[in-house]
Amino acid sequence: MSETFVNQLRTRGDVIELASPGGPAITVRVEMPEVWDVVRVHASPDERILLIKLRALEALAPGSLPHEEYVLKLNGWEVLDEGATLAATGAVEGSIFVLTSRKRRPVK
Repeated sequence: MSETFVNQLRTRGDVIELASPGGPAITVRVEMPEVWDVVRVHASPDERILLIKLRALEALAPGSLPHEEYVLKLNGWEVLDEGATLAATGAVEGSIFVLTSRKRRPVK
């Protein structure tokens, strides 16, 4: 098996490609509970979290609120420094990020 298990699970469309060809890269999942959907992002460990958040938001909720209204969480904790790299957050191959609204909304 060449991929980690979580990268084999259902996702929307193609992988968001942010890695340079031939360079080191990992694939992470970004889930957005508000739309019940997921994207995979293939990026360099040195890629900034903000770019991953922006690209995932474009794919999952085009035309949504400004990106400042959303948080990206890893292992249940908000990534506070969006200028940090994937590696600095502790993300590894197959890590799952949650992209969700900063303000909690009631379920209807």
